[in-house]
Amino acid sequence: MSRPFGAARENAPFGVLVIVVTGFLVAFGDALVKYVNADFSVWQLFVLRALLAVPLLIGMLYLGRGAAGIRTNAPGWIALRSSFLMMMWLAFYAALPSLSLPVIAAAYYSGPLFMVLLSALLTGETVGSRRWIAVLVGFAGVLVVLRPGADAFSPLTLLPILAGFFYALTAIVTRTRCADESPLMLSLGLNVGFLAVGIVASLVVAVWDPPAALAAANPFLLGPWAALGLRQAGIVVLLAFIIVVTGVGVAKAYQCGPPAVIGTFDYTYLGSAAFWSFLMFGVLPDRMTILGMVLIAGAGMLAIWPPRAAPAVAPRTS
Repeated sequence: MSRPFGAARENAPFGVLVIVVTGFLVAFGDALVKYVNADFSVWQLFVLRALLAVPLLIGMLYLGRGAAGIRTNAPGWIALRSSFLMMMWLAFYAALPSLSLPVIAAAYYSGPLFMVLLSALLTGETVGSRRWIAVLVGFAGVLVVLRPGADAFSPLTLLPILAGFFYALTAIVTRTRCADESPLMLSLGLNVGFLAVGIVASLVVAVWDPPAALAAANPFLLGPWAALGLRQAGIVVLLAFIIVVTGVGVAKAYQCGPPAVIGTFDYTYLGSAAFWSFLMFGVLPDRMTILGMVLIAGAGMLAIWPPRAAPAVAPRTS
C-alpha cells in the first residue's frame, strides 16, 4: 500500500473508517491469493487482474476529469513508485505459499520502521530519540516473530521484511514526489506495472521452460498459465475489484486525516490478517507471534506519531 499526501478536505473520523475497512479488504485479498496460489502463477494473476483493473481506472479518471484526468506531470516518478511496488508485491506474494499470513503481516509491517531510517538517510529528515527507540523495539518484535536460529526458522521469512523495505521506499517517493497526483492515477500506474511485469515474466518462463522439478517446487513463480474455470475467473474478478478499491481507499484515508492518526489505525491490518488466516486456513498465531505483532504495532505507532509541539513562550514585556 502507498500513502499519497495530496490536499483534501479533512475528515479524520471518515479517514479512520476508510482505513479500517480497507485494511480488512487488503487482508482478505492477501488470504485469497494464498488460498489460490496453487491454481495460478503469480504472473498470470498480475496480467489477468490488471486487464480488468486498468480499463476500470481509466474510465473512472475520464469520468472525473475528462481527457485531462489521464495525464500526469510526473510519469518518471510514478514509474519508479510502481517499480518499488512491484518489488514489494513480488516479495510479499513469494512468501505466501510457505508462511502463515499473520507471520507475513507482522514482518511486512516493519515498513514504517524502515520509513524512519530511510527518511533520515534519503531526505535528511530529523529523527529524534523517540523514533530511534521505536525502530529498536519494532525490530525486536520482528525477531520475536521470525525467531532466527530456531528450528522452525526459514530464510523465506526474510521476504516480507524485504517487502516492508520496498513499501517504505514507495511511501517516501509518494510523499516527496507524487503528493499532488490523483490516487486513481497512482493506482493506474501500479496496475500498468502489474500488466507489464506479468507479460514479460510469463514470456520468460515460457521461453525458458524451467526444469519440471524446479517448476513443481515453485509453481506460483515458475508454473505455466492455467486454464480458468468459473471459480478461478470469479476469483480474478474479485481480486481486481479489491486491488482497485483498496488502492483508492488507502490514498483517500490518508488524505482525510493526519497521517499519524490514520497510520495508527492502519495497524488493524494485523488483526484482520489473523482473522482471515483463522477463517480460511484454521491457523491462529502462536503466543510469540502475537507478542511480536504487539511490539511491531506499538513501535510503528510510536514512530509515526508526531512530536508534541513545544509550548508557546509569551514575549517578555519590560
